[in-house]
Amino acid sequence: MGIHVLVKNATLGATLKMDLGPKETVYDIIESAAEFWKKDPRAYVLRKGKSLLRATDTVMEANILNDDVLELLPDPEGG
Repeated sequence: MGIHVLVKNATLGATLKMDLGPKETVYDIIESAAEFWKKDPRAYVLRKGKSLLRATDTVMEANILNDDVLELLPDPEGG
């Protein structure tokens, strides 16, 4: 059974429902969402609440839980 999350594109205000596995990385999520919105994944970061998530962390390491809302943001340091 997967972990169901909602990814919100902070720039567009659009959302995307995703089903994740515990070993997927934060970068995998960014890459999938960026591909869906036809954006360059290297130009974005993912935030959960007030915390930016490390791209190399897995879903488990980032403590991403069922029904979490994650925000896809332009990378403040550039991509």
